[in-house]
Amino acid sequence: MAAFLVKRDELAAGQGLPAAVAHSAGASRQWVSDELTQSANAVADRSREAGDAWLHAVWRRTLLVVWGGVALLALVQSATAIGAGWTLARTAGLLAALVVAGLLTAAARLHRSRGGLLAPLIGEDNRLSTSRTVASAWVLLAVFSVLVLALQLAGASGPDRRDELIAGLELARGAGLVTVLAVVCAIAVVVRRVVSVRVLGQRLQKVRAERPRLADLLCDDAGRGSFTDVQYTLVSAVAVVFSAVRLARRPEQLPDLPWALALLVAVSAATYFAAKYAEGGRPVVLSVVRAREAGDLDAPIRTGDDIEIRGAGFVPPGAGTPDRLARMVVRIGAVHVHVPLVPVPGGFANPSDTSLTVPVPVDVEPGPVEVQVVTAAGIETNRVIVEVMD
Repeated sequence: MAAFLVKRDELAAGQGLPAAVAHSAGASRQWVSDELTQSANAVADRSREAGDAWLHAVWRRTLLVVWGGVALLALVQSATAIGAGWTLARTAGLLAALVVAGLLTAAARLHRSRGGLLAPLIGEDNRLSTSRTVASAWVLLAVFSVLVLALQLAGASGPDRRDELIAGLELARGAGLVTVLAVVCAIAVVVRRVVSVRVLGQRLQKVRAERPRLADLLCDDAGRGSFTDVQYTLVSAVAVVFSAVRLARRPEQLPDLPWALALLVAVSAATYFAAKYAEGGRPVVLSVVRAREAGDLDAPIRTGDDIEIRGAGFVPPGAGTPDRLARMVVRIGAVHVHVPLVPVPGGFANPSDTSLTVPVPVDVEPGPVEVQVVTAAGIETNRVIVEVMD
């Protein structure tokens, strides 16, 4: 990637152009665009290979996190048992952690080619899903809590103690936890459905990422911090920690999540869902004009001229990489014109999210023709009719 950036900046400065095309602005622009496109595709291929290799290797690191958590739990229990003594609840908690860690290890091994424990958290766009991660955290907490109660019930000696543990599973004790679990799981399922429907309906543009990153939980597809993702993750994390503390303080029952905290999680989930439902939108062409250099005379559009297409949403979130930009196409009549990459120091002047500049090919017949943009996500814009003069 570093070599590509150096090459882009050199071409932006006019260095490395062949003498055969240096005399023509159009020819030099096309040559530069082709060179950058080939280099960008090569970089993208290597990035995809590196992303697949990273997924295959990261599954062992996920197991280190799981078993590190088990070791931390054992240390905390040993430290807090000094003076208070070791209890059946501590044994049940440690055994439950070992059972959960063993199940997670088996699942990670089965999905080691897809990132191990990250596999169920990765969305169709190869990014970590915030809704799935939050739901998974609550599911793990619920499973661990029930296991702790079950193991205590198995080791209880008297009928009174067994009745107390069974009463700890009553709905009145765990209504808040069950409600939150139902809400976050429903959000994970519904959000996936909403995104799929909006993508298929061309109302949302999705571009596949090279590999999942932890920042996906807090950012949008473009890597910018997302308020809705951040608040959903933080509120859920605080509520999970609170429930875990309640379980540690009262291991004889399900964590009694207060209704105020459960309502806070529900409001946070509703905000997240509303944002997912409202995000995106189809790209749109607002106008098409003849591109004019300084000193040129005003004139109608003719074949060979450059046209500037103005609009919005031409570059979907996450599609700012050179290989994605090179996939953009403008349909002028029956001719498909690939949008040329125009480098400038530090980036590209063309294409951008709000404007594209392409030449009108000589194959375009004079008369009214339709102009339409096809983005890197495969979404087609509206058609705008322009008059091409002979």
